[in-house]
Amino acid sequence: MIQSMTGYAVASAESPRGRLSLELRSVNARFLDLQFRVADELRALEPALREQITARLSRGKVDCRFFFNETDSAPRADRLNAEALQRLKQLEDQARGVFPQAAALRIADVLRWPGGLAQPHADEEALRCLGADLCRQALDELVAARAREGAKLAAAIGERVAAMRGRVEEVRPLLPAAIQSYQKKISERLREALGGADDERVRAEIAVFAAKSDVDEELERLGAHLGEVDRVLKKGGAAGKRLDFLAQELNREANTLASKAASKELSDCALELKVLVEQVREQVQNIE
Repeated sequence: MIQSMTGYAVASAESPRGRLSLELRSVNARFLDLQFRVADELRALEPALREQITARLSRGKVDCRFFFNETDSAPRADRLNAEALQRLKQLEDQARGVFPQAAALRIADVLRWPGGLAQPHADEEALRCLGADLCRQALDELVAARAREGAKLAAAIGERVAAMRGRVEEVRPLLPAAIQSYQKKISERLREALGGADDERVRAEIAVFAAKSDVDEELERLGAHLGEVDRVLKKGGAAGKRLDFLAQELNREANTLASKAASKELSDCALELKVLVEQVREQVQNIE
């Protein structure tokens, strides 16, 4: 199944401290890029969250927010954190050595210092289990959202691939007549330009042109690349980088086809192929 890199999920549950919430946001990225905003009380759970996310996702920029919404009945900090305050006192002494005229710390400043208040004891094992469960729920929801989006992207790419294949099949029967007509025009122009040149010289010039205007190889490669795109879409999985490579190859063949176009029909076909390939590339950028 094709997965998008875009999705959103949230999970929450009640705890003795209040409501525990975990939010995941995912957008496009070249690799897996994890960004965490975790409440200080939950910081010890971050490694476990990171492990769970990396086990389920391979690409995308993922923002993870994990926090408490404390209720009025939640236990409150009722004592000072001696270690944090000692550290604060050391920092104040160092700062006063540089700025001797600075005002002393106020009580309000001390109480607002991160970690200055000792938090109520929490059951770490229960909190760890709850956090892991919330992460599983959010990841299930995120992966499902990315899968739904991925199915839409795969369908859109499949439509473009079918359109390209149909366009190639339309112009393929026209190639012999187009090349023959263009060779006739070149022959007439060469005779006019070369004056008394013999037919052997004209035939040699036309042979060079025919070699340069032969697009059978480009059409075959286009067909092969389109078939590979279909195969990758059916296989699913982390296919974004592979599809991006194939889109680049399709664009290369379309450009070569345009440069060798021996008729208006072939030139129009190459232009349409380039437009369709660009549409495919835009969709591929969203695929994991």
